[in-house]
Amino acid sequence: MIRLIINIEAQNDFYPGYPLIKRGIYYCSRMISSQYGTEFTRSHYEKIKKVYSIWICMNPPKNRENSITRYYIKEENLAGSVKERKADYDLMAAVMICLGKEDSSTSVLKLLNILLSTETDSGDKCRRLEEDFNIAMTQTLESEVSLMCNLSKGVEEKGIEKGRREGRQEGILAMVSALKDLQIADSIILSKIQEKFQLTEEAAKMYL
Repeated sequence: MIRLIINIEAQNDFYPGYPLIKRGIYYCSRMISSQYGTEFTRSHYEKIKKVYSIWICMNPPKNRENSITRYYIKEENLAGSVKERKADYDLMAAVMICLGKEDSSTSVLKLLNILLSTETDSGDKCRRLEEDFNIAMTQTLESEVSLMCNLSKGVEEKGIEKGRREGRQEGILAMVSALKDLQIADSIILSKIQEKFQLTEEAAKMYL
């Protein structure tokens, strides 16, 4: 029996302010250190299990679209010629899966591009999975695909709504600032923003 410890991340922003691969390697390091007390105790380091951190990147830069890249530990002889057992040092791998267009020639990328598309409904996804990948569509699997589509749609709608809210707030604050610059009385500003943005008196006072 082979035991692996796998962490899977879905990442929308490929440039979150730091190199994503460093975070993947950090996660690998944490998964190895967290094995103390569960997979091994005291000095039984021979019991450490291999760990993987797999990142599925939804919006990678163009030069990384439809690519799978693995970062791992390998043996390199700088002097002499020795050979350690690979299982004793090959203990972590960070894998970056960058999605792109559905027409990828790599089957796993094509499958993920279909499965995680925000533009394809659940019925079409189920049909494509069955026809293109011979995945038998059970009732359970169909419901899971449908649930995933609903979740991603919900996330998208929340993002749109958040954008609208933030845009509205900026509009209210800009209007308050402009009226204050004109030295308009606070009572008139309150009345104007209440009327224009359908605010309660309490909310209008907060913006003021």
